[in-house]
Amino acid sequence: MNQCLWVLLVLVVYHPCINSKEWAICVDQEGTQTIEHLAVEHKVEVLGEIIPESGCYHVKTSSTKRSKRSPRGNVIQEETDESDILRGIEHSYFLEEQLPKIRTKRLEYHDFGISHKGQAFTRYGLNDPYWGNMWYLNRDNELTMNVEQAWQEGITGRGVTVTILDDGIEKDHPDLIRNYDPLSSTDINDNDSDPNPRYDLSNSNRHGTRCAGQVAASPNNSMCAVGVAFNAQIGGIRMLDGQVSDAVEARSLSFNPDHVSIYSSSWGPNDDGKTVDGPGKLAFRAFKNGITRGRNGKGSIFVWASGNGGRYKDNCNCDGYATSIYTITVSSTSESGQIPWYSEACSSTLATTYSSGTSSERQIVTTDLHHGCTTKHTGTSASAPMAAGIIALALEANPLLTWRDVQHIIVLTSRPLNLKAPDWKKNALGRSVSHSYGYGLMDASAMVKWAREWKLMPKQEECLVSSPYYYKIIPAMGYITIELEVHDCPGIKYLEHVVSPVHVTPGRKRGDLRIYLQSPQGTRSTLLDARPQDFSSSAFIDWPFMTVHTWGENPVGKWILEIHNDAYSKWASDAKFFKWSLELFGTETDPNQDDTNAHHGLDKEEEKEDKKFNVVREAVRDPSEFLPPIELDSEVILKNNSSKSGLIESQTNKLSLGIPDKLNLEDVQDRGCVSKQLECTKNIEECRTFTYRSVAGVFCTCIGMCLEVAAGGLDTFNMQCLFTRDEDPPSSPFKDIPMYCQFIPFLRPAL
Repeated sequence: MNQCLWVLLVLVVYHPCINSKEWAICVDQEGTQTIEHLAVEHKVEVLGEIIPESGCYHVKTSSTKRSKRSPRGNVIQEETDESDILRGIEHSYFLEEQLPKIRTKRLEYHDFGISHKGQAFTRYGLNDPYWGNMWYLNRDNELTMNVEQAWQEGITGRGVTVTILDDGIEKDHPDLIRNYDPLSSTDINDNDSDPNPRYDLSNSNRHGTRCAGQVAASPNNSMCAVGVAFNAQIGGIRMLDGQVSDAVEARSLSFNPDHVSIYSSSWGPNDDGKTVDGPGKLAFRAFKNGITRGRNGKGSIFVWASGNGGRYKDNCNCDGYATSIYTITVSSTSESGQIPWYSEACSSTLATTYSSGTSSERQIVTTDLHHGCTTKHTGTSASAPMAAGIIALALEANPLLTWRDVQHIIVLTSRPLNLKAPDWKKNALGRSVSHSYGYGLMDASAMVKWAREWKLMPKQEECLVSSPYYYKIIPAMGYITIELEVHDCPGIKYLEHVVSPVHVTPGRKRGDLRIYLQSPQGTRSTLLDARPQDFSSSAFIDWPFMTVHTWGENPVGKWILEIHNDAYSKWASDAKFFKWSLELFGTETDPNQDDTNAHHGLDKEEEKEDKKFNVVREAVRDPSEFLPPIELDSEVILKNNSSKSGLIESQTNKLSLGIPDKLNLEDVQDRGCVSKQLECTKNIEECRTFTYRSVAGVFCTCIGMCLEVAAGGLDTFNMQCLFTRDEDPPSSPFKDIPMYCQFIPFLRPAL
């Protein structure tokens, strides 16, 4: 019996303990063979090349600890560390242990429910059971993203590949399997090619599958929902379900870059209002490699969720992924066009798409684990893949667009109309921009139209302007301003991104700092707002704050940096400013400048706000060519007996507009109110800003106004809308707002 116990003791004491470490090592061309030799001779596991043709490898080494007894009976620890071999490799120029990073999925809240059944609904021939719940794609009012209009033009994402960087995607999901693309999929966590998620009792790895369905869920298969780009190829990179290191991120961001068009990421550093973090050396290099070599030199498209730290007053300019010039940072707006409670504001946000809002507002419908479907996808997690799908539509329309062309088109076509935010302002070019929404709600149809006509932007130029080394005190409850004169910026007359690295040390806590940047043309960007949860005393040392608010402006002139120290307690101390610089990116020419002011997608809301009347004259065609017969419930019904004769008959159901029974169409045109036929379901872009559609969805009201102008001989077009729908809520944006005759949907056929 004693002998058996002794044997058991020996087994426990001498059991080896194996610890592994992961490394990134970069070697020159001659060192590549050394890496191969290590894998064979020293059992160093080569997980993969981090960036294609970079000579940088992700490797794993093991250290073994063994315990043995000394002659005196003491236990001695012996350790063999294979990582020592890496340090002695010739031809290597970079070696760094890969430590785990905190990366969180950008869900609004934890919802572990999975839905499986939906209400049958058919529209545009779609039999997907949840189509009726997809309010963000099928809504009829002015808050639409015009995705249906792009579909009606035959644009569905065909030929474009989108991959979701996340916790995996369910590749055999019935709504994804038709578009699943193995060439844009891999598993970085387990180092194999299968991106399928790891299942657990809480369905914690549902995030990637949900994002994938938003992009490319198949239509007309009686299953779940429809993707924004439902003919795009969809892949998944499983990289969040394990240790996330710099190498893991870099491998994910640079996976098969000539095949993948768009990388969509709905994750980032902790959105807790106190974290300042961003990509490491390798991930930054992966971004750079992607925009220079991806898509065969046109540049990979990186789409990023802006963050869900709104409840903590977080600022997405403290997220180095959101503030990168290489990413398209996308925020969220709710069903009613309000800023969601979780949303972060920052000057690097380019545009917004729909997601969840208050508990009374609807959320996003998409695919879910176990071949399921959910109506509860939330947060900026949902906004990024929605934007990726819209960009896929634009890339189908013009596959030659570069990564910067895509950003330009987003700036020019996104619409601020009816998005509620207190900080809307106009930059020097007259474009409305907000820290919460960027340039506004993305517009799929307008992006497709711009893409088809787009002239590729010239090479990006960079201009670096540094300030001298300062030392300035920022007193508690005080602020300082520092000026930096840009006398010349060779190659740049039209700005794109402006990066402003700042070195400043807080007094009491980092969250007390606020930083503003004003351009020479007067555009003011909030680079950093106060973050009450950030109690760190760490400095911002050349942190790359970025703004897109000065897009298109000339950089020459005086830039003003303003730094506030909001510390107010009796223990408050002075903050200290040391230096800052400007990294200006842009071009010397803008080949699309002449089209910018005249194109259908730009600044209609600005024209309305400024009360500028710009008549659009088009020949009148018989509306029966394109308007299907419908039963209108609007207050005014106009009949066209003969468009060729130009005679118009009118009648009113509820209001007397004082319009004669017959008007001569030429009189209407002579007064500047040109009848313009619009099929509102297809061309609502041109009538959404100035008119309001009836529930029927194909009839723009406020037509009687121009007719009254013509009949009454009035000289002003700044008139109140003469009638509104009974069911319009009091908050309707078209109640008591001056309407214009600029875009008039011509008269429907006789009922």
